[in-house]
Amino acid sequence: LSILLSLLLPTDTARSPDCGGILTPSGLSYRKSRPCIPHAVSREGREQHLSACGNKINSVKVAELSLSLISDTGLRLSIDVDLGVTPAPSTTKVMRLSILADIHVEMNPEGNLELVTSACKPTVEEVQSTEEMESKSSSSDADKEINVDKICLEVSKLLLLPNEQLISLTAQFPITPSCQVQYLPLAAPMLSEQGITISLQTTFQVAGMAIPLPVSPVPFSMPESVSSSPSHLTLAFSEHFYTSLFFALETSGAFNMTIPSPLTTATMAQKITQMGSLFQEDLPVMLQAVFRSSPQVVLEEGKAALKLFLTVHIGAGSPAFQSFVSVNV
Repeated sequence: LSILLSLLLPTDTARSPDCGGILTPSGLSYRKSRPCIPHAVSREGREQHLSACGNKINSVKVAELSLSLISDTGLRLSIDVDLGVTPAPSTTKVMRLSILADIHVEMNPEGNLELVTSACKPTVEEVQSTEEMESKSSSSDADKEINVDKICLEVSKLLLLPNEQLISLTAQFPITPSCQVQYLPLAAPMLSEQGITISLQTTFQVAGMAIPLPVSPVPFSMPESVSSSPSHLTLAFSEHFYTSLFFALETSGAFNMTIPSPLTTATMAQKITQMGSLFQEDLPVMLQAVFRSSPQVVLEEGKAALKLFLTVHIGAGSPAFQSFVSVNV
């Protein structure tokens, strides 16, 4: 039965997460970027916000910006912007533009995470005027002063930079000149009271070729975060991740090393007579260390153990190295 089910519902065991991270609500609050908001609105949106009445926006000030987490839904962006509007040469008004936008994270066809606005509601009201009769106008009156229809287009433009940063997270990262690592999200992040949780699959490339890795014997899952922790970001890496990392480094030859020693074949021949017949000239004795099997990583509470299985060859000769003693370490 299990064989039949595996044929009917093939599972891609190679695409299983081996690490991940949780962006906590405090980290989300820290990530909000105030400087980019007035820049985007003032430089790109001034002319688009104006109605046909010929109003001029001469100042833009972000009064409040907040980014909150909505469990199982997405993010809520709230922006309050004060706009200095000059409808006539002798009149200046301060309009409060309030934007409430819902944002969710999805996987695009290219396999990258992307922020998308799912709902946007702008409101405008007059909060100050230099006219003799100062009054707080209604939202409908203020909408005539500023074109709110194009406000949400400007909000979507604010997501361009964060989306570029999300794409850069999946770029190849060099570990050594011949070994690179790449983190790939397998699904859209999970949103809960803990924060934004994302599970990642790691791929390693050696000399431009992806190396096949064994499937993790233990399914990866993010550990529960401590509610009292002040951390902004929690990262988790499995044993399989570390074992794969050292396997990739081993494949690229990062651990292969040649160690010089103060001995020469002539000095060793004084105690080992066979050395004189093996090496006709006096050569420096070298030690070469290579892996005889893949490294193993064992994670325990509060500590980690790395097991390396090396063979050390003792010999001489360059470039043709000739070993006369081999020791397993």
